Amino acid sequence: MLPLVDNGGHSQAFLALVIMAISAGSIFASHVNDGGFWIVAKYFGISERDTLKSWTVLESVLSVAGFAVAAVLSPVVQTRGARRCP
Repeated sequence: MLPLVDNGGHSQAFLALVIMAISAGSIFASHVNDGGFWIVAKYFGISERDTLKSWTVLESVLSVAGFAVAAVLSPVVQTRGARRCP
């Protein structure tokens, strides 16, 4: 990603939205290697199968919502003509 955003003259707000979109994509369709999965399963006493069903839906909704927010806000944020940090 660095070559795409490094010399683009993007604002800090736009770069934050890029990071938000990447982060949102990283949690899509979570699985049993996720620590949160086991915390929820053990805390609520849910079987692994049922936790996997609900946890995957939850993480997928969070992922899509995070990406949607970044996509909606990106046109609003000025991307060109921003001052570069020294």
